[in-house]
Amino acid sequence: MKDRLAQLKEVDDIQVPVENEAFMDDFFAQIEDIRTSIDKIDESVTEIKKLYSTILSAPTSDQSPEWLKTQDDVETLTNEIKKSANNARNKLKSIERQLESNTDERASADLRIRKSQHAILAKKFVEVMTKYNEAQMDFRDKSKGRIARQLEITGKKTTDEELEEMLEGGNSAVFSAGITESKINQQALNEIEARHKDIMRLESSIKELHDMFVDIAMLVENQGGMIDRIESNMDQSVGFVERAVADTKKAAKYQQEARRLNSFTVFNVLFCYYILSLLAFILFSIYILLFWYILIM
Repeated sequence: MKDRLAQLKEVDDIQVPVENEAFMDDFFAQIEDIRTSIDKIDESVTEIKKLYSTILSAPTSDQSPEWLKTQDDVETLTNEIKKSANNARNKLKSIERQLESNTDERASADLRIRKSQHAILAKKFVEVMTKYNEAQMDFRDKSKGRIARQLEITGKKTTDEELEEMLEGGNSAVFSAGITESKINQQALNEIEARHKDIMRLESSIKELHDMFVDIAMLVENQGGMIDRIESNMDQSVGFVERAVADTKKAAKYQQEARRLNSFTVFNVLFCYYILSLLAFILFSIYILLFWYILIM
C-alpha cells in the first residue's frame, strides 16, 4: 500500500497538521538562554552591591591600587549586566513578536505554554532589573550625601536642589568654586570630585538601561492578567500538593491506628481463649477428683 502521508505532502496546497517539535525545541533553548542571562544579572547585582559598599567606605584621596581595582571591577560588572540585559531583552521581544504573529488555533496548547513561559521570564527580568536600579540609586544617594558632607567641611553649604543641579551639570569644576586653598580643603575637593565621577558613570549606566527596562516593564504591565493567573495556578498547585501530603499523613496515621486496633483485637481473642481453656481444664480436673472420690467412698 502506498504511503498516504507521503502522497499528501506532495500536494502543495494541502497542509498536514504535524507537531513541530523542532520549533518547540528552539523555543525552549531561547527560554533557557534568557533564564541564564537573568540569573547572571542577579549574581552580578549581588556582587556590584558589595563593591558599592567598598567604594563608599574607602577613602578616595589616596587612589590606592585596591580602590582603583574596585572601580575597574564595578565597570566590568556594569558592562556584563548591560550585555546580559540586552540579550534577555532582545530575545523576550523576539518571542513577543512570534506570539503576536501566531494565529494558528490548532497550536493553542503550545501557544499557551509559550505565552506563560514568556510572561514569567519577562516579569523575572523586570524584578532583577528593578533590584539593580535600586542598588544604583542607593549608591547615588549615598555618594551625593558624601559630596554634601565634604562641601560642608570646606564651608560651602548647598541645598539638595542646588546639589542636584551641580551633579546634572556634569562639571566637577563647579564644586571647587570658592574653596580656599588648604590641605584639608584639597582632600575634601578630591573626595568631591571622585564621588562626582562615580555618579556621572552611574548616570550613564542608568540612562543606557532605562529604555529597555521601560520596554519590558510595559510588556509585563500588559500581561498582568496572565501573570496573575499563572501565579494563582501555581499557588493552587502548591495547595493541592500540601493537602495531598497532609491527607497522606492522615491516612498513614489511620492505618497505623488500625493496625494497633487489629493487634489489640487479636490479642483479646487469644487471651479470652486462653482463660476459657484454663477454666475448662480446672473444671475437668475438679470433675475427675469428684469422680474418684465417689468411687472410693
